[in-house]
Amino acid sequence: MAFAAAAPLCSWLIAAYVSSAVGGLAGEDTPVTGPAGRRSRRRRSACSKQLSGDGWAPFSMAGNFLAGGQTGSLSCGSLVSLCGSSFSGLGSCLTFEGCPEYHKQPQIFADCMPAFFGDGLTGLKPKSLRAARRHPKARAGKAVAIAVQPVRETSEKKKLATKPRRVVVTGMGVVSPLGHDPDSFYENLLAGRSGISEIEGFDCKDFPTRIAGEIKSFSTDGWVAPKFAKRMDKFMLYLLTAGKMAVEDGGITDDVMKELDKTKCGILIGSAMGGMQVFNDAVTALRTSYRKMNPFCVPFATTNMGSAMLAMDLGWMGPNYSISTACATSNFCILSAANHILRGEADVMLCGGSDAAIIPIGLGGFVACRALSQRNSDPTSASRPWDSERDGFVMGEGAGVLLLEELEHAKQRGATIHAEFLGGSFTCDAYHMTEPHPEGAGVRLCIEKALAHSGVRPQDVNYVNAHATSTKAGDLQEYKALMRVFGQNPELKINSTKSMIGHLLGAAGAVEAVATIQAIRTGWVHPTINLQSPEKEVDMDVVIGGKKQRLDIKVALSNSFGFGGHNSSVLFAPYNAKNEN
Repeated sequence: MAFAAAAPLCSWLIAAYVSSAVGGLAGEDTPVTGPAGRRSRRRRSACSKQLSGDGWAPFSMAGNFLAGGQTGSLSCGSLVSLCGSSFSGLGSCLTFEGCPEYHKQPQIFADCMPAFFGDGLTGLKPKSLRAARRHPKARAGKAVAIAVQPVRETSEKKKLATKPRRVVVTGMGVVSPLGHDPDSFYENLLAGRSGISEIEGFDCKDFPTRIAGEIKSFSTDGWVAPKFAKRMDKFMLYLLTAGKMAVEDGGITDDVMKELDKTKCGILIGSAMGGMQVFNDAVTALRTSYRKMNPFCVPFATTNMGSAMLAMDLGWMGPNYSISTACATSNFCILSAANHILRGEADVMLCGGSDAAIIPIGLGGFVACRALSQRNSDPTSASRPWDSERDGFVMGEGAGVLLLEELEHAKQRGATIHAEFLGGSFTCDAYHMTEPHPEGAGVRLCIEKALAHSGVRPQDVNYVNAHATSTKAGDLQEYKALMRVFGQNPELKINSTKSMIGHLLGAAGAVEAVATIQAIRTGWVHPTINLQSPEKEVDMDVVIGGKKQRLDIKVALSNSFGFGGHNSSVLFAPYNAKNEN
């Protein structure tokens, strides 16, 4: 079909050029005297030389136009350019065949045809061209059209074999209700301590929920400049602190920093809620006058500014932005940051999430959603994933940041490798704003895609740090999806970090990624506290209860899901230098 459409077009174009040129040689132009006449005669003389010599300019120009810029005269070969693949759409090289119009015409291209078409064509005689010269008027206005299929390009570009890039974790930073460094944070998790307590940051006696995973003491000394510490929202202070902790934990000293290619160092730390306190203060000030508003209220409220400010401090000029997908934010950031490294756009990436929404408007908003636990009399037992007496999740706050690095880059600078990032995925339930899909379809799809992306078999995953927020619907739907994918693995263990720190919203995934990597490093998996009356569907041989367990982790999965049906899963494993896949 493509050839049928192309042949008439090529025939018409060549016919137009030949008709014009041959007509000019035949002397059909109106005689002109004076300078114009001399120019016309010179043009006809030049055309005559090109026709009888090595090239013919009209064909060369047409070939150059149609073939996308090829240069040089036709010289019995560039005609391929004129009817090349740009119009025919065919890549194969079949025997050249003249159009019907061509067979009806006396042959005027015989001098060049043998070289152009090869010995296989017959009926092309050199004397035809000489006859055309002797009897130009007999040929005047006659067009010769030739349809040609393109010559197959024999040379193929060979792709250079390149070693796949691998992504490893070389640093971690955390700010949480259970500690502000990865080691103390995980020690508290292993001990089964709860970070849930009564809210002290504001008077909440009129709220039905008065408990949260609130950070009681926190200092930015040595991490954030005092002039900013006074004006920034807490989500940004947590972010900057955890980010710089991750850099320090990664062994990036001042000397190492000088050697880094900062154009290939990026930051992708997101937030679900952003600077809620700064924004709330701006609204309060506006009731008096806009002159009372903090001039930094807009930049310090936006979710991207934390990554931007951290980049200014570090001088890192690579990819820099934020992602906001509710409580799945951190995992989206981790996976996207890893992809920048895998594509070669960065060698080092800081990634994670931060949120500080334990303020009146934040608490009130979730109370209005009827999503929070009201177990105010016993805060430490309020967050109870998979327990039949759970009554909602508990808000938390903090930040988690991972330092991801390309493997060879990390090895070259002698970095300590905590774990290897294998891959992940994200999907959408496309079902409801706040409720999970009743069949867990989006969650299961996300997990299966994460395994496929990472090249990991379900039987290789023996630890899952679940999203498990302590909500009625969400816990069970995730558990069922996990069992459908991994239920045949007798080594599988599942737990929930939220049972002790609450739900850190956009920071949850990154803080739980720190817990997951710490489990890989230590060989100990922390307990899920408050699981006293498990749902009947829950197998307590799979879900870790009130005591930590020893586990030699092969591959660990960390899940995070958010309002809007956003699902995300990321996979980590112990670093193995022999593991090329």
